[in-house]
Amino acid sequence: MRFSNTIRNMTGGGSDGWDVFRKAKNMVRSGVDVTELTIGEHDIRTDPIILEAMHNAARDGHTGYTTFEGEEALRSRVAARITGRTGVMTTPDHVLIVPGGQGGLFATHHAVCDPGDTALYIDPYYTTYPGTIRTVGATPVSVEARADRDFQPDPDDIAAVAPGARSILVNTPNNPTGVVYTRETLDGIGRVATENDLWIISDEVYDTQVWIGDHLSPRALPGLEERTLVIGSMSKSHAMTGSRVGWVVGPPEAIEHMANLATHTTYGISGFVQHAAAFALDQGTEFEEMIAEPFRRRRDLVLKLMEGQNAARAIPADGAMYVMVDIRATGLSGEDFANRLLDERHVAVMPGESFGTAAAGHLRVALTVADDRLEEAVRDLIDLAGALAN
Repeated sequence: MRFSNTIRNMTGGGSDGWDVFRKAKNMVRSGVDVTELTIGEHDIRTDPIILEAMHNAARDGHTGYTTFEGEEALRSRVAARITGRTGVMTTPDHVLIVPGGQGGLFATHHAVCDPGDTALYIDPYYTTYPGTIRTVGATPVSVEARADRDFQPDPDDIAAVAPGARSILVNTPNNPTGVVYTRETLDGIGRVATENDLWIISDEVYDTQVWIGDHLSPRALPGLEERTLVIGSMSKSHAMTGSRVGWVVGPPEAIEHMANLATHTTYGISGFVQHAAAFALDQGTEFEEMIAEPFRRRRDLVLKLMEGQNAARAIPADGAMYVMVDIRATGLSGEDFANRLLDERHVAVMPGESFGTAAAGHLRVALTVADDRLEEAVRDLIDLAGALAN
């Protein structure tokens, strides 16, 4: 039997980037004690007060079908949050509730791209970006944000491939690099998007995890509101990764189209999960800061450990729950180093090559274990890098 080209070619015919992650999981299943610094999963799970709200909502009967665009109560709270954080007036008509940030990536690209279109994205990138673009039948084209620019995208590089494209996908604070895009960078991206009539798809799921500077949404820049689709999620801001609830914010006409897509795909998000998300948003910014604080502390811990040596050099980590580490001084690729670190020290990190070509020779370290265990793992990383670099 034949399978569709879309399914067979979703990863572009190569690795999906998760090989080291799977290897670590297999080692854990075989009884090996592995320190897992791979995925962005909070070690402090969803707060009991949110789980209680979810339980109560289910017990109260919110277990049936919901509106396809999302419940009004949750859409209103998301709209208020976006208005407060960005200064851009946002109403429930601007909001679609989706199954997590990944659901938002899927919906936005289906909304703006046709088969055969070109969709741009920045490299380094979250591993699902090119595959998501391929699900539309569009052609993913990457634009490298170079290490020598601290992974800030160069608008001129985007302009070189923008003619004829339909969209540009950006992510700030950035996964995997931890870089927060500057106003200058975003102004340049906005200029290129306007000149080439591109949609901007802005993945902002780490908007509460900014350690240096401020988060700036492209939607808040002059002239960009009507061409920007913002993806947000409860996953990182409220430690609700498994609840699978997020949103897309954009022009009402775009939201109407994506609500129609939801009718034919997700058929809505569980009502009791939406009630819990609305309750979580009601806890305000102090709650979000509490969820983010361990990652700020651990980021500082890792940067301090990296001082005084050059075999493993930390990239400026201005946001998100990761630190990107340059290990090119060892002479190994990120993938080879990650495998050695796992085999010899039982520490699992993601190789930079999992996130594209621009991050080759780097590692992404997730700040997702207790401080003492993280310190031990990072010392192992530095020790191995030092031995290889000498």
